[in-house]
This record gives sequence, C-alpha cells and structure tokens, in this order.
Amino acid sequence: MTEVEKGPKGLRRGRGARERILGASRELFRDQGINCTGVDQLCTAAGVSKRTLYQHFGGKDELIAEYLRRFDPEVLPELFDRADLTPRQKLLALFDEHVPLCPFIGAAVELRDPDHPARAFARDYKHAFTARLVETARDAGAADPERLGEQLALLLDGASARSRVLDADAFVTAAAVARVLVDGALPPVSEPAELRSVS
Repeated sequence: MTEVEKGPKGLRRGRGARERILGASRELFRDQGINCTGVDQLCTAAGVSKRTLYQHFGGKDELIAEYLRRFDPEVLPELFDRADLTPRQKLLALFDEHVPLCPFIGAAVELRDPDHPARAFARDYKHAFTARLVETARDAGAADPERLGEQLALLLDGASARSRVLDADAFVTAAAVARVLVDGALPPVSEPAELRSVS
C-alpha cells in the first residue's frame, strides 16, 4: 500500500513531499529571498503540513542548506563539459549565455551567522567555481590561469549581483570586459590560412 500524507487542507497526497518542499524553496527563495519566505508559505506552496516539513528537514535552516547543496553540484557541467567549445569559448560563453543568477550570493548576504551550514556551501561552491575557471584558463593556455580565473569569477559575481539589484542586463557589459581579460591573458589566436591570404 502506498504511503500517504495529509496536506494543510487534509488532502491526501502521495510520496514526494521532500522534493515538493525543495521545489517550493527554489522558487520562493529565488523570487523573494530567504528571509522573506516563511515556513507557512513554504508549506502552502509545497502542499504539505508543517509537521511534514519538519519531519523531512528539522527546520528552515536545514532546508536552506539542502536547497543550496543541490544547486549545480557539478558546477555548470552543461558549459564546462561541452566538447564542441574550445577552452577560450567556454570562458566567454559564461557571459554570453547569461548563466542563472547564483543563489549563493543572496544566501551569504541574508544569512549573517558565519557558522550557518548554508554559508559553508556558499564558500565551497565559490571555490569550486573558481577552480573550474582556473582549470579552463590553464587549458586555454593562459600565462597566469589563477589570476584569470579569479578575475572572471569576480566579474561574473559582480554582473550577477548588479543584475539582481538594478534589474539591468549587466552581462552585456561584463561579456565585453571578459573578452578584454581573456584576450590579454591568452596567446593570440592565429587566423585561418584562407583569411590571411585575402588580406
């Protein structure tokens, strides 16, 4: 017999409460922030009772940590693992393809406790993201891949934060700056022979 739970209005619901709660947290935390989202609102959006939420997560802090832990654990594999792009193209595509706003910036700002488990996930993710940039810069032939990786990480975080605050498309400007940084850090790209013969 399938195990069921009762939602806030006594409606019978099947399994999947944990995933519904996480789905609701992804939407609500993204749209209105962590601190502005209450447990009652999460329960209503997920269609579960408070009791069910606390059975799965123990509290809001634990839910926040799990929400961040599940965000992009492989660090943008849809970009960094693409075989059809050169390392240089991958570095620039971060800005051209407008990666989703990173929830770790908002979480780190909203959660003041330095020992909050979500802040640990934020730090770990930012280190992992920069490491992937450094690795890609190294593959592209950068003379100082650590420096280029840090510069691009800072630029991307700045564009993400500015877009969130001003509701403006900061990624267009960031993409132009990224091209300057990448072109200055990598060996010159040689033109194909057919283009050289034309000029």
